[in-house]
Amino acid sequence: MVARPARAMTIGRLARQTGVPVKTLRAYEDLGLIYTVGRSAGNYRLFGDEALWCVAVVGALRDLGLTLAEIQRLTEAYLARPGEPDGPRLSAVIACVRARTEAQIAELHDRLARIDDFEHQYADELAGRADFRACDPRFSPRGLDSPSGGRP
Repeated sequence: MVARPARAMTIGRLARQTGVPVKTLRAYEDLGLIYTVGRSAGNYRLFGDEALWCVAVVGALRDLGLTLAEIQRLTEAYLARPGEPDGPRLSAVIACVRARTEAQIAELHDRLARIDDFEHQYADELAGRADFRACDPRFSPRGLDSPSGGRP
């Protein structure tokens, strides 16, 4: 039996205090992202106040766009190398997250440009002044031979 510290809390209490779902906290613990104080006599997971800090750090890193795998690697290095500064390692990961985010933004800008092009090309149809069926070979006798080239 594990001695229960005075401030130990169950995963349910940790969830209520942090606003993070129990299922997510279990996943965090399984990945080694949360300090635990062991298990109760009834085999409940127990956490100290340190877990509140861990959950806050994981949440902050997730808000920056880090994946759980990235956070897990950082955590493993943090715990394995207590004498080394963590800033440079975190900085390198944040640089990767920044590049990934910038690529996603570029992809979204490209999508917006395609939306703009579509809206411009099909302005009449979108406004109800024309019908897409005019380009559909099933509805139009001209079909793919139409000047529009069979636009959808």
